[in-house]
Amino acid sequence: MIELVDVSKRYGRGDAAWAVRHASVTVADGELVAVLGESGSGKTTLLKMVNRLIDPDHGEVRVAGRDVRAEDPVALRRTIGYVIQQAGLLPHLSVADNVAMVPRLLRWGAADTTARVDELLALVGLPAATYRDRFPDQLSGGQRQRVGVARALAARPRVVLLDEPFGALDPVTRVGLQGELRRIHRELALTTILVTHDMVEALTLADRVVVMQGGEVRQIATPRELVAAPADDYVARLVDVVRAQSHQLQAIAERSDG
Repeated sequence: MIELVDVSKRYGRGDAAWAVRHASVTVADGELVAVLGESGSGKTTLLKMVNRLIDPDHGEVRVAGRDVRAEDPVALRRTIGYVIQQAGLLPHLSVADNVAMVPRLLRWGAADTTARVDELLALVGLPAATYRDRFPDQLSGGQRQRVGVARALAARPRVVLLDEPFGALDPVTRVGLQGELRRIHRELALTTILVTHDMVEALTLADRVVVMQGGEVRQIATPRELVAAPADDYVARLVDVVRAQSHQLQAIAERSDG
């Protein structure tokens, strides 16, 4: 379980400096929660508090019941999978070496590390025999992102954090990887936080959605609840954008039929 309890963070002084303000979010074991918001809403700052890339100025963050501030930040990060936009692979390392980074830091044996790399590449749809010796510049954007997911899972974390992992991908690749993410999340029983600015992505992938604006949590709800009963005008506007897009597609389809 991940618990963020009344956390706040600001950069500088004054009310405008608050990146996150009095936010409380709980993610149950095995749950996938999407944190949704526009640029500057505080969603990435909130995410980075979980693995101590950022420490809150106020409040408490707990993972599996333990206050993360009591943990060594480097050791903590090795137990939490972390995926960023455009994968962040090291260009001078092969696919296998990128995936093996954390197991090697944790001093896994060579045989166990190799077996884990091959297992994960198969899991993300990149057979080891074909891809393990390739370098990042020999992969497509979608393939690099799959390697990033494999690397995040290498040390068998129970918690995975994803910061807009599909934002730089083309729509077809993005939809395919969204399905893969949901499958892997369920198959491995992960506890996952996904940061996104895409309302459709949040609604289709998440068990619950956290909507943020201006550093504050505006609503936490299931996708069904969010669409049926927006908590305020801001959330309603987000939902209306999705509805409008759906209606536009329907209108195009009807014109084509006519």
